Amino acid sequence: MAEEIAPRSFSIKLWPPSDNTRQVIVDRMTKNLSTETFFSKKYVLFSKEEAHKEAARIEDAGFKASSELFMKEPDGDGSSAVQFYAKETSRLMIETLKRGPTVTPKVEPGPTVPPKVEPETNGELETQTQREVEPNVISAQNGTRQEGAVFDISGGKRAFIEAEEARELLSPLIQTRNWYTKIIFSNRSFGIEAAREAGPILESIKNQLLDVDLSDFVAGRPEEEALEVMKIFSLALEGSVLRYLNLSDNAMGEKGVRAFEALLRSQEQLEELYLMNDGISEEAAKALSELIPSTDKLKVLHFHNNMTGDEGAVAISEVVKKSSLLENFRCSSTRVGTDGGIPLAEALGACVNMKKLDLRDNLFGVEAGLVLSKTITKLTGLKEIYLSYLNLEDEGTKEIVNALKSSVPGLEVLEIAGNEITAAAAPVFAALLGAAQTLKKLGLSENELKDEGAIVIAKAIEGQTGLKELDLSSNLIQRAGARALANAVVSKKEFELLNINGNAISDEGLDEVKEILKGSDVLGPLDENDVDLLEELDEEGEEEGAEGELEAKLGHLNVKSED
Repeated sequence: MAEEIAPRSFSIKLWPPSDNTRQVIVDRMTKNLSTETFFSKKYVLFSKEEAHKEAARIEDAGFKASSELFMKEPDGDGSSAVQFYAKETSRLMIETLKRGPTVTPKVEPGPTVPPKVEPETNGELETQTQREVEPNVISAQNGTRQEGAVFDISGGKRAFIEAEEARELLSPLIQTRNWYTKIIFSNRSFGIEAAREAGPILESIKNQLLDVDLSDFVAGRPEEEALEVMKIFSLALEGSVLRYLNLSDNAMGEKGVRAFEALLRSQEQLEELYLMNDGISEEAAKALSELIPSTDKLKVLHFHNNMTGDEGAVAISEVVKKSSLLENFRCSSTRVGTDGGIPLAEALGACVNMKKLDLRDNLFGVEAGLVLSKTITKLTGLKEIYLSYLNLEDEGTKEIVNALKSSVPGLEVLEIAGNEITAAAAPVFAALLGAAQTLKKLGLSENELKDEGAIVIAKAIEGQTGLKELDLSSNLIQRAGARALANAVVSKKEFELLNINGNAISDEGLDEVKEILKGSDVLGPLDENDVDLLEELDEEGEEEGAEGELEAKLGHLNVKSED
């Protein structure tokens, strides 16, 4: 059953115009002031140099006045600013034409007769000038397909959309001379009839579109209906030349991927592709690898929260191998184990422009971690890397951190939580902190560094100048480690957050830490600190040891069967 339709909400942003638009206006006015046109034939022409100077002055004055108007209407769509910009620019150009150039061009001697300008002619000039200016606000945005307006219907409560509402909601897209280059249809669920209304509209503007967001646009629809809606949108947008495509949150699976076949196969210029939370299984991943014709321009590729698995990761690896310009890759929470992690890590070696890499929450294991460490030596431009919950252990962690230290001089963020890292690996983090002065955030939560590891890292922080955030929560740290960390950051003016929550710090230790950092707001919450945590873990260990000993003893018993 359809949900109650929420109030319609969409935004259209028309101001400010792009730099390219403003230059088009200047060029057009330069021509009107320096060559014989409908306007200037009644006046003395400007030289090209002076005409350009005057045109730039006029445009700048019109832009500033229109921007002031726009600031007084912050919730408006900018249309009034666009209209005022055209009128003000027209008015100033007419005044300049009437005034004439400061240096009159040389003419043959003879009687000079000032031109007669009738009142109605002034009106004609202004109207014609406005006609010259206003289309350029549109054509410059639309013609260059850059920095155009955004058509966004995603605001408000998620709601079903049927035919009549779709027709009304999308009506701005069919207006003559619209200049929308980005559409956002997420958070609205289209039925078949609504999709049939939207299809022809999208087809009519597809050649001007750069960015298309169709995330979460069939929520709650039966599978058969959802697939048909996807096909309608796909066919409508087939042949568009997009730089950004977001199909996330649509529970697509293989059938959904193939429903978008027409659109995907026609994309040769994509720079950003988002397929998060789409049920991308092994078969769906293979379909994607088959249907995406070119990734030569791809810079961003996100596959977060899918059920890709090892075989799916192998298919995604083929896409990654061909994406040499990739700068931002996210394949987190995708059920990828060692068998898929190894080829994926190897494929990333082709992406030498990588700046942000997110592989969190998979089951890579040590072996895939070792392969990834070799790949990292090629990714020298990395700024952020997220490797939490990959089962790297000390062995995989050490190799990866050493690779970062030796090959990635500009690293800013490293998150490597939940990898069973012990104090044995602390020295490699200390070395990284000493080498990477650009490092701003280090996340090591949910590991087993204890006091020994915390103290090693604390000493390294003392000589580190760039670090702003350190997360050592849930690391079995006690009083000595907490005190060392507090002393390490207390004098750092740029430091912002020390998270040592979820550890086993005594009440005395907590008091000491608070006293050291008194007057500072860098200490995070401590509500999950548990002073008895280590005792509980020791008891669990003793129980596990006893069970193991009992099992060993039972294993030596010979059980005779009764005849």
